[in-house]
Amino acid sequence: MKLMETTRQNKIARLLQKELSEIFLLQTKSMPGVLVSVSTVRISPDMSVARGYLSIFPSEKGEEMIKNINANMKSIRYELGTRVRHQLRIIPELKFFVDDSLDYLEKIDELLK
Repeated sequence: MKLMETTRQNKIARLLQKELSEIFLLQTKSMPGVLVSVSTVRISPDMSVARGYLSIFPSEKGEEMIKNINANMKSIRYELGTRVRHQLRIIPELKFFVDDSLDYLEKIDELLK
């Protein structure tokens, strides 16, 4: 039983990642030079909370973008709901975080040089 849940979780996480990526792509069209990509989505076992990890370029805009995104949560969740309403009965609560793994890799790269 446990295995089935994780497969379902992965499937839903991938679906949310794809849809959220498209939503952010549309939203950042009006912001030249800003890129927001969804690097991972983790969904809670009961499917009620999805945590999106966002890779934001340029990274110094990260905090500000996350603030804006979290401030517009209702409209993002609504937009997501209209896109996945046939696949999901309940749209999970969304939480977004900066994925700084790229910055981390850059730092390690610099240190190794």
